[in-house]
Amino acid sequence: MISGGLLKIHPSELKLPFEVKKQSSCCMQLTNKTDHYVAFKVKTTSPKKYTVRPNMGVVLPRSAITIAVTMQAQKEAPPDLQCKDKFLIQSVAADDGAATKDITSEMFNKAPGKVVEEFKLRVVYIPANPPSPVPEESEEGASPHSSTLENEASSTIFDDVSRSLEDSSTEQPHQERVPMSKLLVSEFTEEKNYAIQQKQMLQQELEQLRRSLKCGGGFSALFVVIVALLGVLIGYLLKKT
Repeated sequence: MISGGLLKIHPSELKLPFEVKKQSSCCMQLTNKTDHYVAFKVKTTSPKKYTVRPNMGVVLPRSAITIAVTMQAQKEAPPDLQCKDKFLIQSVAADDGAATKDITSEMFNKAPGKVVEEFKLRVVYIPANPPSPVPEESEEGASPHSSTLENEASSTIFDDVSRSLEDSSTEQPHQERVPMSKLLVSEFTEEKNYAIQQKQMLQQELEQLRRSLKCGGGFSALFVVIVALLGVLIGYLLKKT
């Protein structure tokens, strides 16, 4: 806040949010400290860059007026958002009942015995969207909530991986057992068929021997041995099948 004999100005500097290619505005308030009419005029070092509404007028006794300052959209940001622009507020006592239409530039010319107050306000650019601060936390100072979330995420991933491994371990032996069982059945079937064929062949040979012996009349010792061996072999094959 700046205070003089006629006006009190707030704030003491103009803070404008800066964003490339976008307008920005701020306000300042002029308060008449006297019981008289006070005329004011606002000037700037960059008149093409700023718009001031109103840029001149009258402040009634013991009252205030708000002035809007608008910065036009800028194509690029200055280095480090540093600004050298300034505003000048001039004020002078006016006749009672004076209005804005009665204000002239000559009223603010300095002359002996005439009080013309002048206040300079600098322009300060501030980021339009400042980044939100992110607190840095060590492992010891980490919040319990974040630790809980990390533990839950790790547990979920571990469970998913475990279930995947269990499914693969249970499915693979099942897939291998099915072909193995089929293979064993096939081998047993082939052996059974082979044994049946051998049995049939032995029975045919035995029948032929019986016929030949019957035609020769009588049984020899050799025939008895052969029949015994055939019986044992047939019994073994029948037991195996």
